[in-house]
Amino acid sequence: MSNTGKIALISALFFSAPLYAAEGDSEWNGEVELGIVSTSGNTETSTINLNTKLENNREQWKHLILFNTLHSSSEDNSTAERYVLIGKSDYKIDAISYAFGRVSYEDDRFSGFEYQATEVLGYGRKIIQEPTLKLDVEGGPGMRQSKAENASSENEGILYLSGNLKWDISETSRFTEDLFTEIGEDITITKSVTGLKAQINGDLAMRVTFTAKHTSKVPAPKKKVDTETGISLVYSF
Repeated sequence: MSNTGKIALISALFFSAPLYAAEGDSEWNGEVELGIVSTSGNTETSTINLNTKLENNREQWKHLILFNTLHSSSEDNSTAERYVLIGKSDYKIDAISYAFGRVSYEDDRFSGFEYQATEVLGYGRKIIQEPTLKLDVEGGPGMRQSKAENASSENEGILYLSGNLKWDISETSRFTEDLFTEIGEDITITKSVTGLKAQINGDLAMRVTFTAKHTSKVPAPKKKVDTETGISLVYSF
């Protein structure tokens, strides 16, 4: 792994360190998700996808760690391979606003980039907080490090904007929309994840998702748009 990748991983651990600090009562929850994903764009394949999510809520803090891996092979040749790690910490300012820090590291072997890493500090606000409908928006400045294949690494400032919608359609089903963009002078990345989760029994649920990612500038001959359609089982704890 590159030095930049190591820095991003260390930063993620730094943000998650307060999880283990003695800061009064805390609430833990998480998810493990395993499913099948059909991809298009720079990879055309069906593969196994694994997601893990760990969240910790305290009086003033909320900490989140996300890990995603996707891998597929055909005749001993890898046809899709991706690893994503995200660490995020929110500090509650009042009932509807918070400051946040976010770091991410992505290694997608078929994107044309050896790695992409970001670090962001910003402000978030809870726009809608109804019992069945929630909408949060976030924004802030940051930095992105990326390295295209057979090229030197690049650093650029970015503006990070995101929105997160959760709508409880019924007692057993939830619609979600996660949208973010990283606007840079050289590269702008926009990603949308639309999901529908239906409870099966107890802590087990089924989730269907559609993901679209657009990168404004990619190494030739890579495509700018990647899409994924997935169906998975989710265990919550």
